[in-house]
Amino acid sequence: MLERVAEGARAFWGQATPDAAALDIAYQTAPTLRGPPSPRRGLPALKLFEHIRAPEIPYYLGWLNYWSAAAAQAIGFPDPARDAELLSRAWRTATGGWVVQLTDTPLDLDNPAHLDALKLAYERFPQIGGRDSP
Repeated sequence: MLERVAEGARAFWGQATPDAAALDIAYQTAPTLRGPPSPRRGLPALKLFEHIRAPEIPYYLGWLNYWSAAAAQAIGFPDPARDAELLSRAWRTATGGWVVQLTDTPLDLDNPAHLDALKLAYERFPQIGGRDSP
């Protein structure tokens, strides 16, 4: 469904995430009353979308991630030497984009393996969320 909607809308990127994990992901960008975002679980802080340098750069990661060909190129995916694990759960779309599934089952951040998978994906793609630019 994510692939069809994203490709039909000619989106640069998109994601689908279970609600429980989506709340933690929202804290990566949501400002607090005291100021900047307050990410949970050791996740990185992300820039607000208006501060990300190009529209093809995803604002954040989810469980299922759609990256158009332009988005994949912007973040450097795929790199066969670095992305073997992600490629084992990814498929190419008809328009040259990618759907990348971070974990075998829906993202559950109470599961340490799932949390680690999300953190590793953020480490691999510092462009996501605008973290690679000042």
